[in-house]
Amino acid sequence: MPARILVRNDESFVDTIVFLSPKEFAIHKNHAFNQLSFSGLTRILFDNMAKDSFFEVPYMTKREMIAKKVAWISVWANIILTIGKVVIGWYGNSDAVFADGIHSAADVFASIIVLLVIKLANKPADEDHPYGHGKAEVVVSGVVGIILFFVSIYITYEGIIGFFHPIEPPNILAMWIAIISYISKEILYRYSLKVADHHKSKAIEAIAFDHKADIVASIAAAAGVVLSILGEKFDIAPLLYGDKVASIFVAYLIFKIAKEMLTEAFHILLERSIHAETLQDYIKVISQFEEIKRIDKIRAREHGHYVLVDLRISIDHYKTIKEGHDLAREIKQALIKEYDNIQEVLIHLNPYFPD
Repeated sequence: MPARILVRNDESFVDTIVFLSPKEFAIHKNHAFNQLSFSGLTRILFDNMAKDSFFEVPYMTKREMIAKKVAWISVWANIILTIGKVVIGWYGNSDAVFADGIHSAADVFASIIVLLVIKLANKPADEDHPYGHGKAEVVVSGVVGIILFFVSIYITYEGIIGFFHPIEPPNILAMWIAIISYISKEILYRYSLKVADHHKSKAIEAIAFDHKADIVASIAAAAGVVLSILGEKFDIAPLLYGDKVASIFVAYLIFKIAKEMLTEAFHILLERSIHAETLQDYIKVISQFEEIKRIDKIRAREHGHYVLVDLRISIDHYKTIKEGHDLAREIKQALIKEYDNIQEVLIHLNPYFPD
């Protein structure tokens, strides 16, 4: 007889739509549970078996699978673009396109780092990491920012050095590869950012910001190539330096993105409070419970792709421990239902005495 599988997710058992016999489970457990997205999934129980009959379940959450998909798309796209821009930039005598190719190579490295850390970031909380592993993504975001910072320094150096050497205009082929890069990166940026916003993933957001830097960089590179070609054709000497100027501009854009990513990672690692507007939204949900006499304190912090909330409230002093516990559980459930990026709500109860 097929058994209903119960998923143990932290404190309770949650029914799923998966129906398997013990034999079928042994065969299909990986396939079946790869379709689930419970963040705290650790083990399962067949409800027609003894209560202590647990089975360890290797799994990959839906969020993790999507993050890996985005990262792999980014890796292969950047590999192709890196080869194209570096080879054509070198062959076509374009510092801007060649520098953009170096940036794409850094993107490949950054995407590989993301792939290595996504599984860790999606692991449920354990004894050593009771708040989960979400900050692993923030660390990766910071590493990507550091990589981009050094890339920007290198490109700036190469661009400045170019002013002190004889100028040769780039080949028209360099312009076309820059245009192809722009179109590709525009598509990848919009796709990655949409996925990052939906799944609250800092790692995927880092990939999206990389694509964003490449978009403007590719436009600048193409413009620089065109100016240099026009400078030679119409014998306008200043325009010959268009490619060198474009390479330095690309470096500046990369530096700005690196600064944004490093600043965000820094704030999250230091557990900066989330925006006041978001806290007010939380308060609106909490205030719906009439048993709460006063909200004494509320604070929340990002922990990678999820949020941890600390709450202190006052309730009537004559309430029993059970009544307070039940109320706290209802508040937690209401917040998590309303905001799916909230991972945990820690509630402290204070006695309230009317004046």
